[in-house]
Amino acid sequence: MSTIRLGDYLGVPTDGMLDDTPYAQLETTELAGFLAAWADWHRQALARLPQRIHPTARIHPTAVIGDDVIIGPHVRVWEFSTVRAGSVLCAGVSVGFNCEVTWSFLGERTILGHRIGINRTLVGADAHLSANLTVAAISMWSPRMSAPEREIVLRTPGGLHRCGTPRFGALIGDRVQTGNGISLGPGVALGRDCRVAGGVTLAGRAVPDHSVVTAPHTADVHVRRRRAPGSP
Repeated sequence: MSTIRLGDYLGVPTDGMLDDTPYAQLETTELAGFLAAWADWHRQALARLPQRIHPTARIHPTAVIGDDVIIGPHVRVWEFSTVRAGSVLCAGVSVGFNCEVTWSFLGERTILGHRIGINRTLVGADAHLSANLTVAAISMWSPRMSAPEREIVLRTPGGLHRCGTPRFGALIGDRVQTGNGISLGPGVALGRDCRVAGGVTLAGRAVPDHSVVTAPHTADVHVRRRRAPGSP
């Protein structure tokens, strides 16, 4: 079975807030192992942190923040956004207007545009995800999506990677940039410095560093001038 090491996609936060928590081990942890331990890691982190929301964070009054969310220095959460269910926003993260972040880890200085929904997802540092991006974490082929059973599996160059869970969205590496109107997951790993064009739908596979992913229809667009009325 193929392995996916988190350190090949994202780095450990450097601001110091998570230094004494299990999240400091991210770089050396394998994806399936992390997914199995994630809930326990988060409980330990909450127990060790003197404050779960840094005083320099700026959260709009209309935003909803869960009781178990960790928010680092200089984070911005904008209007009508929801961050919940054990999410971590590292230093300098910006969550735009009307986003939904559920059980996700956002690396330092990552920016979410507006109307983004991500679930069970890890994002590296300095990523920029544009508007109307969705990351799904549950396979539609589960008999009941409200109680998923189908394990998430990724195709990688080294073979299949079994995630060991029916709930996993995406692993998005440092400095990844995306266009708008994108659907990812369940089960995507985007390497560092990837670019994903608008309109892409991608699931169940790993994409190497520095890749450019485009939707087939973008190459099929044709532009031609209309004939003026009365022209031969």
